[in-house]
Amino acid sequence: MNTRISTPAYTLILAALFPLFVTAQIGRSTITTGASFLLLSPDARTTGVAEAGTGLVPDANSVFTNAAKLNFAGEKGLSFSYTPWMRQLVKDEHLGYLTAFHRLSQREALGMSIKYLDMGEITFRDEMGNLSQRYNAGEISIDASYSRLLGDHFAMALTARYIHSNLGSGAYNGLDMDRANAFAMDVGLYSEKSYITLKQFSKRFAWGINLTNIGTKLNYTNAKESFLPMNLRMGVGYGLNNDPDNRLTLLLDVTKLLVPSRPQYRVDEQGNVTAEIEKGKDPDRSVPSALFTSFFDAPGGFSEELSEFTISGGFEFCYYRQFFIRSGYFYENPAKGNRQHFAAGVGLRVKSLQIDIGYLTPMARRYSVRNELKFTLSFHPMDVLGGEK
Repeated sequence: MNTRISTPAYTLILAALFPLFVTAQIGRSTITTGASFLLLSPDARTTGVAEAGTGLVPDANSVFTNAAKLNFAGEKGLSFSYTPWMRQLVKDEHLGYLTAFHRLSQREALGMSIKYLDMGEITFRDEMGNLSQRYNAGEISIDASYSRLLGDHFAMALTARYIHSNLGSGAYNGLDMDRANAFAMDVGLYSEKSYITLKQFSKRFAWGINLTNIGTKLNYTNAKESFLPMNLRMGVGYGLNNDPDNRLTLLLDVTKLLVPSRPQYRVDEQGNVTAEIEKGKDPDRSVPSALFTSFFDAPGGFSEELSEFTISGGFEFCYYRQFFIRSGYFYENPAKGNRQHFAAGVGLRVKSLQIDIGYLTPMARRYSVRNELKFTLSFHPMDVLGGEK
């Protein structure tokens, strides 16, 4: 007997597939991928600056933003983050993130991280509404990073990633759902340099580029494979130090998904959407092809390609190496998902321990996430002090 997913569970699976932009009605040009949880900023510090984390002073959570930063983050670090994810849709969904790094030598550093999205309980029912299956769904990624200094102020990192996505097993509308696995790599470049201007003042400039989730496709169903959320992140940070104990860092990040844009399909005389592409390119292509063609495959041309870039900007103020205040704004074009949110965060450091809280509130009506809180507890030796040497 065929099974069907109960209505709450079906909503939950949609939330799992598109956790960044679940809306009442997804836009026709919105780009969708599998395992979208890979793009979720897992820690409170990055959330507090609206995901503009490339130019932040490095710490253990740099494994997510750009692992090449680890060579500038001190000798070692450990961090755990927790988020009660999408509380407005479900009550038992949680995002957890554990990361650590250790410096092997003056030029080498190793990092690791585990990200787990617990989607709670999902039930399958048959055509008569009888319960046929109940299980806990979830997605997990396990990373290992290697970072190496290529100069005094420049580093490169490679990250290997294993992804397991368990959205359930069964049949829904003729599609056989099953667990999916994938492997991916990140390639990161990062540079930072400090300048001493006066005895009391100094400046810091940092920039980074990171290609993430470049790997195999996910096969959830017997119909079609899904791309991983292959992503390009570019960012800068400019820091002003009043003295060794106080710092203001200004941040800017730009990102773009490197997956096929959704083409425009032809509509027949009855108003039904056909499989014939009227504008754009066929999205069924290889991973290498998608990486290169994703910059010029939008059916709306160059203007639509520009709309696929997201922009985030923010700041972090450090006071006496103990108190941290953060804020920022994230913008995504309304036609491409409409994620627009204001972010804020605070941090408190006591010796080697630091507690951070990040908060975001959406500014766009279609964005379903409401007032999310993230919590991070991290450990760094005293010579780092929140990532600062």
